[in-house]
This record gives sequence, structure tokens and C-alpha cells, in this order.
Amino acid sequence: MRKIIYTLAICAVTLVGSSCSKLDDYAAPSETLNGSVVDAGTGKTVQTEQGSGTRIKLLEISWSNNPTPFYIASMQDGTFNYTKLFAGKNVISAEGPFVPMVQTDNTGKTIVDKSQTVDIKGTTTVNFSVEPFLRIEWVGEPVLNADGTITVQVKINRGTNDPNFQQDVSDINLYVNSNKFVGNNNFDDRYSPLTSYGGTDGNAKLGQTLTLTTKGVLPGQRQYFIRVGARTNYGLKYYNYTDVKTVTAP
Repeated sequence: MRKIIYTLAICAVTLVGSSCSKLDDYAAPSETLNGSVVDAGTGKTVQTEQGSGTRIKLLEISWSNNPTPFYIASMQDGTFNYTKLFAGKNVISAEGPFVPMVQTDNTGKTIVDKSQTVDIKGTTTVNFSVEPFLRIEWVGEPVLNADGTITVQVKINRGTNDPNFQQDVSDINLYVNSNKFVGNNNFDDRYSPLTSYGGTDGNAKLGQTLTLTTKGVLPGQRQYFIRVGARTNYGLKYYNYTDVKTVTAP
């Protein structure tokens, strides 16, 4: 009896070992996808939030006509780089603070499709040209005031001429942080003034040179990272941003 039990145990271990070895035969994903999301009007990358702003949507159609989407988060400067993908054919688009690349009508029919079908192998680069909801540009350089505040000037304009995506401006914020990752998802609320607008009130700020000043007193002998973000009432209410400026307080 013991001999039978021992033999069965050996067989079980052998089967498990064989199964594991088959699983281990699959190579780990090692293909790279990189690129950028660019403002069609300026040629500059579309500034976003680190980790929760623009994202890249991949639909791998090598094995399925109805694949589960896979998303890659963009970096806050509008570029992306992901190094752990499997090789295969993908339909790729970007989602964020810009006119949707893929649009459907009320019946679900696709009426706009600017996605790209790409074979990912080795290092593959894909760039997207989009129309941001808002375009926010610095006017001059930030000024460190004697009272320990920082004053900046910006100008905000529409980034698209499509009236379907020209919703009311709802928020204009000056963000301050102690590290370079700064935006609506990462800021110091002691120093960052946030302004919301109701109805069409925020639209009056478009095309104007706006002056914004941090609140509180910024401690000296350190660096501060600042940027301005604004958004409209469209959809998920993504923010558009300036790039990041650094101010050193003596």
C-alpha cells in the first residue's frame, strides 16, 4: 500500500513540474512602445498630469476581434515609454485633454477614427497629433516677490475650432509643489490658488493676459515647481497645462 501511495506522489510531482516548465517556456514581454502626443497647432507636446492625465489605449488584434483594452499612462510632458509589451498588431489611440481621436454618433457608429494600427516589435515609435481643449502659454517668467509669493502671467486660448468641444471654462489654477511632478493630482494646497467659474464666466478669461499669485508665504532656501492648469466642462474634465517652471527661493 505504501508503495502505491509513494508511486502516486511521484507521479503528481512529475506532472506539476511538467506543467510549470511549460508555463516557463513563455518569454516575458519585452517590446517597447514610445512616442508623444503633440498639439497639432503648435507642434509642442500636450502637457498633462503624471499618471492620471493622458493615456495611450492599445487594442491587440493579433488574436481577437474584440480585445480587452490595455492602457499606458503618459508622462506629464506628453511623452510615453513602455518597455513590457508583447509583440503583436495593435490599434492604438490616445485619450486625454483634447478632441477625442475616436468618436461615435448617437447610434454607436464610428464617425471619426484617427487611431493607428501598428505592429509592435522591438522598439516602436508612435506619435499622435491632436487638438487640445485649451492652450495655456506662459507670458514672461515667474517673479519671486519680496513678500515670499510668486507671481506668474499666462494666456489661455481655445485649442480647437470645433464648436462641439468648446465647452465653458470651469477652472483656472496655479499649482505649486516641492517636486517636479505638479498638477491637479499633486500640489501643495497651502500655496496653490484654485479658482472655479460658474456658467460662462470663465470664458471671459480666454485671450487675456492673466496674472496669478501664490497664496501664503513660501519658505526660503528651496526650489518650487509651478505650472498653470485649466479645464472646460467637457466629458471627464481633463486639465490642460503649461509646462513646469522652477523658482528658487533664496
